[in-house]
This record gives sequence, C-alpha cells and structure tokens, in this order.
Amino acid sequence: IAKKKKKKEKKMEMEMDVQEKTVSDETAVVTEGMSITGDITSGGSLELIGTVIGNIDILGKLNITGAIQGNSKAAEIYAEGARINGEINSGGSVKIGQSSVVIGNINATSAVIAGAVKGDIDVHGPVVLDTSAIVMGNIKSKSVQINNGAVIEGMCSQCYADINPTSFFEEIKKSKEKGKSK
Repeated sequence: IAKKKKKKEKKMEMEMDVQEKTVSDETAVVTEGMSITGDITSGGSLELIGTVIGNIDILGKLNITGAIQGNSKAAEIYAEGARINGEINSGGSVKIGQSSVVIGNINATSAVIAGAVKGDIDVHGPVVLDTSAIVMGNIKSKSVQINNGAVIEGMCSQCYADINPTSFFEEIKKSKEKGKSK
C-alpha cells in the first residue's frame, strides 16, 4: 500500500510541475523609475522599462527597453533601447533592436540582431544581422544572413546546417581518387 501511495504522490508532483510550467497570460511591468535588486521569476511575461540587477527567469515573453545586470531566460526576448550585461537564453526567438547593447552570450532558436552584441551567439536556427548590427564574438547557427553594413569581429560557423561541409568535400575527394585509380 505504501508503494502505491508513493507512486500516486510522485504522479501528482509531476502533474503539478507540468501545470506550473504553463505560461500565464499575465504580464508584469517594471516601470521606468523602478529599480529591482534581486532575481525575478514568473510564469507569465515581463515588460522591463526600468532596471533589474539580478537574473530574470520567466516562462513567457520578455520585452526590454530598460537595463539588466544579470542573466535573462524567457520563451522569447525582445530588446529595444536596452542595456543588457549578462547571458540571454530563449527557447524561441531573440530580437536585439538597433539602439540596444548586449554584453553577454545569446542562446536561442532564432535571432535578429540590429544592435550591438559583445559575446557569442549560439542559435540552432537562422541568424539575421541587420545593416546596423555590430557583433564582437563568434556565431554558431543553422544559417546566417549578413546585411550590407553589418560589422562582425569573430568566426561564423553554420554548424547546425543540414549540409556538413567537411563531409561534402570528403565525398568530392573520394570520388576524385576513385576516378584516378581507374
């Protein structure tokens, strides 16, 4: 009986964890004159106009027009006129607007960069660097679009692309060697 009770308790705990991870429709707002020192966690979204000195970990969207000194994690992240000093992690897209400055690495499924980023960008999907983008760091992605005027100092690797360049050229080399041996 005790084993069945423990199994039921574990199942209920797992169901509660799933329920807790459901994104809330609520959006919290840190207003322009507000400054928070400490970490923020939320099941909803956050509109950050003020300043946060601490980490942000939310399940919804994070919209930043203020400043963060700490790491950010959200389903989607949009920064316009923002000052961010810390890592940015998104389960979805990241958009860094033209007047935003990010000092820290970016991890996401897609990214559009129009502002300045000093850090590595690791995106499993596409990365678009707009004409005003300034990137000082390495880019790892599935594809990269670099618009005329964008400035990059670092290496660019399409390591998540469907085609592996090393394998492609090894196949070319093998086919040439077969042709010579005949």
